[in-house]
Amino acid sequence: MKRIGVLTSGGDSQGMNAAVYATVRYATEKGLEVYGIELGYKGLIEGKVRKLSVTDVDDIIYRGGTILKTARCEEMKTVEGQKQAVKTLTDNGIDGLVVIGGDGSFNGAKVLSTQYGVKTMGIPGTIDNDLAYTDFTLGFDTAVNVVMNTITMLRDTMSCNDRNCIVQVMGRNCGDIALYAGITSAAEMILVPEVPFTMDEVVARLQRNMSHGKNDNIIVVAEGAGKAEEMRAIVKERIPGINIRSMIVGHLQRGGDASFQDRLLGVRMASHAVECLIEGKTNRVVGVRHNVIIDEDIVEALSARKSFNIDLYNLAKKMVDTF
Repeated sequence: MKRIGVLTSGGDSQGMNAAVYATVRYATEKGLEVYGIELGYKGLIEGKVRKLSVTDVDDIIYRGGTILKTARCEEMKTVEGQKQAVKTLTDNGIDGLVVIGGDGSFNGAKVLSTQYGVKTMGIPGTIDNDLAYTDFTLGFDTAVNVVMNTITMLRDTMSCNDRNCIVQVMGRNCGDIALYAGITSAAEMILVPEVPFTMDEVVARLQRNMSHGKNDNIIVVAEGAGKAEEMRAIVKERIPGINIRSMIVGHLQRGGDASFQDRLLGVRMASHAVECLIEGKTNRVVGVRHNVIIDEDIVEALSARKSFNIDLYNLAKKMVDTF
């Protein structure tokens, strides 16, 4: 193997740049050339390829986003798009491909490997932390820190006005951001897709807390569990006179400098991915389990079912079940 490509695909996440940095640095040290593919699979199909040197990645390890940019690409799901992607790799003499992204990006890598013989390695880059085979994904730690700090600042103003707030965070099918940020910001309620709840329960909890003088409750809800403004309207109707606001953290969760954890994880995962390609491995994804970097067959990784940390959720409930 003489030349590898690297792309970032799907939703951007902090730590992607750290992985690009390490891919270039580690591969170069091993005597390989590295080509960056801009705009993910879209750029691969369109031939947006450029050589990356170590100086190109000098100061990107800490930066959020991705210098290669990213995009979603429906064309990659078509045979025509796939063949054009393979042609781009062949025309540029690229022997192996590092794909940084989520499950959709990994599906693209799987197709390239199983149907067209492209050597691929995947690195999990998604703030949702919704991939079952790995304990953590790139961007999750930074996103949690963003939400945690946002709620901490929000509580300053909520408390001095005796105001409650429902904070909506990302997580359609996985409530990890809400769970981890909620417990570390001392939120009074954490609502996630994995644990069913009713608005009757939410209202009852608020009423109980307020009856004990707690009038600045913070409710953290994952977007897959509920919509903050709709919930605020229901609470307002059922508890006359309550002072309550709603807030959507939104794309702030994807921004900001990568945390130390995401930088380190990006370096460790990318170095492992490059080493796997050198060893001739393909159709695999890199992850971390119990702080050990691992690689697993991509089909098995994608078929694994994500389990929710119910013990941590129950611990969070114990922290607030004091009234």
